Amino acid sequence: MFDLIIKNNRFTCRPGETVLDTLLRENVNIPYGCRAGICQSCVVQSLDVTPPAETQGNLKDTLKSSGHFLACQCVPEQSMRLKLPAQEAGYTDCAVVASELMNRNTRLLIIRVNDAHRYKAGQFVNLQRSDGLTRSYSIANIPQVSGTLEFHVRRLPGGRFSAWAHDELRVGDLLRVSEPQGHCFYLPDRKEQGLLLIGTGTGLAPLAGILADALAHGHSGPIRLFHGSREKEDLYRTEEMHELAKRYPNLSYTPCVSSGDAPEGFASGRANEVALAAHPDLSRWRIFLCGHPDMVKSTQKQAYLKGARLADIYCDAFVVSTEAVY
Repeated sequence: MFDLIIKNNRFTCRPGETVLDTLLRENVNIPYGCRAGICQSCVVQSLDVTPPAETQGNLKDTLKSSGHFLACQCVPEQSMRLKLPAQEAGYTDCAVVASELMNRNTRLLIIRVNDAHRYKAGQFVNLQRSDGLTRSYSIANIPQVSGTLEFHVRRLPGGRFSAWAHDELRVGDLLRVSEPQGHCFYLPDRKEQGLLLIGTGTGLAPLAGILADALAHGHSGPIRLFHGSREKEDLYRTEEMHELAKRYPNLSYTPCVSSGDAPEGFASGRANEVALAAHPDLSRWRIFLCGHPDMVKSTQKQAYLKGARLADIYCDAFVVSTEAVY
């Protein structure tokens, strides 16, 4: 018999019992559905051992690489240290090392971390100020290179955290930073596969990180970045992305403006619509969608209808409201 360790709790699996069966028998709160490995409701993460390949089913490659597996399909072959989906992420105090405006409403925030190797470009973390107010932001750089995490913080009307980050947070101040979360990041396999990156607003943040990571790993397939906003003034890093496209022959960058006439060098229309019109067949592409949830949801569906595998569509939908996370 083998043990399942969750935080400071230890549960013993009976012979032939799955991880899900053990947790349910021990009254551990874990979501589940079909118990046949189809609904993927019972995904958990192994923190110390590699799960058997057959327990990972049709999970995304990024989930597989980080030790996630289907609890209903795993009969343990050794003791395992687990993290459940609802388990709270730990926090570390980190210092702000840079803060500067990138456009009229978006601020670049850079925070130094001691364990940068744990974070991946494109993942997100929770940032928490001293009174407990917490918001989530995506990582816009390769943390391992600089030992820092970069975030694009858009000022939102009525946004308590974003207004504070723009107006009061200073270099040298401390923020609590959570463990990395999310699975929208680049894996250096299938380097010849096309990458289609579509983002709106500060959806450029995770895409910029993913793009930098892909280029750093020598990705050889075509990389197409489409970044859109209603007005030109709400786009940013356009010159930097154009320069990257000049340096890397396999990279193209298309800034998109959806309101009014697009200036020279910009595409007219919504970024997702422009991107999908340019790519009628997505059967061999890996796709990253970041930004407004309506855009992400509709584009995910259209990309699938154009031939993309669901396992190759990675999404990071930003919740937008006066108490938004982005």
